[in-house]
Amino acid sequence: MFKKGSRYEKARTFDPDADGSVVLNGVRPRKIGKATGMVMHTVKAGERIDLLAHHYYNDDRLWWRIVDANPEFFYGGNIITKEMEGSVIMIPKAKE
Repeated sequence: MFKKGSRYEKARTFDPDADGSVVLNGVRPRKIGKATGMVMHTVKAGERIDLLAHHYYNDDRLWWRIVDANPEFFYGGNIITKEMEGSVIMIPKAKE
């Protein structure tokens, strides 16, 4: 269902009911393992999560790694807000 190497590659689909009908056509949440090697980052005014990903990983598409490392935030946009200015978030180190 997902491309090889996708972070959703091993996500399971929902099981059909006993009569074989599919209740929910989608995938279950993927398991998120503990991130190792963290950098503490203090949020500054005007920052964006994609720009943080570019800064730390040289790839703005890896913003989801920052979201995964901060599970107290339901949505990635909640990490970089005016209210969060001065707060510390965790940034997983880039894979070597």
